[in-house]
Amino acid sequence: MTIIDTVKHFVCRSMILIFNCFPVKHHKIFLFSYYGSQYGCNPKSITEYLLSQYPKDRFDLVWAFNDPTSKTLPSGIRTVKTMTLRYFYELCTAKVIITNFRTTDLFVKRKQQYYIQTWHSSLRLKQIEKDAEASLPQRYITMAQKDSRKCDLLLSGCQRSTEIFKRAFWYTGEIFEHGTPRNDMLVQGDPSKQAFIRDRLNVTGKNVVLYAPTFRKDGNMDVYDLDYDRLAKRLTDKYGGEWTILIKLHPHLMSQSDQIIQGDHVRDVTAYDDIQELLMVADVLISDYSSLIFDFSITKRPCFLYVPDLMDYRQKERALYFDIEALPFPSAQSNQDLMETIMSFDEENYHRQMGAFLAEVGSYEDGRAAEHLAHRLEAICVSEKRSEVYEAL
Repeated sequence: MTIIDTVKHFVCRSMILIFNCFPVKHHKIFLFSYYGSQYGCNPKSITEYLLSQYPKDRFDLVWAFNDPTSKTLPSGIRTVKTMTLRYFYELCTAKVIITNFRTTDLFVKRKQQYYIQTWHSSLRLKQIEKDAEASLPQRYITMAQKDSRKCDLLLSGCQRSTEIFKRAFWYTGEIFEHGTPRNDMLVQGDPSKQAFIRDRLNVTGKNVVLYAPTFRKDGNMDVYDLDYDRLAKRLTDKYGGEWTILIKLHPHLMSQSDQIIQGDHVRDVTAYDDIQELLMVADVLISDYSSLIFDFSITKRPCFLYVPDLMDYRQKERALYFDIEALPFPSAQSNQDLMETIMSFDEENYHRQMGAFLAEVGSYEDGRAAEHLAHRLEAICVSEKRSEVYEAL
């Protein structure tokens, strides 16, 4: 850490010390997603459920962004820029803090605060946290362990996830086994919402395949070498119609999205905040080791794994929780292999295997995860309000 970084850290900690003396606001909920980079994932789904189901003055919803001016948000949300004076005031005086990633030591949880960790996947293929300790930097491990000690509630999408969390998350508190809020839309499948998203993406009347592989530690982009023209043709041969290929790079590769070759069939949607909306309108998903495959499994639509670096990935990146070949998703290790896998895809068998897999992992996804959590939030905030009244008496 440089001298400048040390000074900045000292200033931030000083602001926290001061603002932690201010009263906690019983109805204030402070949210951020991927360290303020986006309006998406579970915090977004929770927010929009609260906005749609409760009076606007019931909760004070505050979102933190690195650049608040770049976001288009529904009414009823206040925004704050990360790492500013106002940011620390809002964070320190919120009753509930909700995020989908680890918090740093610049969140000093107060006794009266309630911290909900939603995480960012319903189930995962790559090993995480303590299970992947040998592959993670010590600095991250220390941060994760401290974050888990602050946590009051951890959301789980399925029984298998609960087992992983109990073993690997350095967490012994309550696990909320009611599904993943960001997946509610995939379970519900609202046609009007799908139509709205398709119109926004300008893909109305077209078939959509989403290609969204995960990140490699060295930033390697070889996995984006798909033969996109050939892929579009094969999908037309298999299913008919005109196909648009949406490519979403991992957030860590945002700055390299200009390297994607775009054309008549290919569009870069890396900047699109909410990948669940992309999954909602995708007729086909192609991915690899990303947890997106398990989110998409809820739709029962075709999902193919493109894993040309399977052996290297397991050796150099992360071990996997599942054997790729044992999953219901057909896998391919080359462009030619992928084209043949698509053409030989058996939808009836796929649906049968997918149903068995979801039963095996014990899915909790019923389309009501945000609703279940909202009841908990209401109880937390109401009990805090009542305690304030009693203290005043």
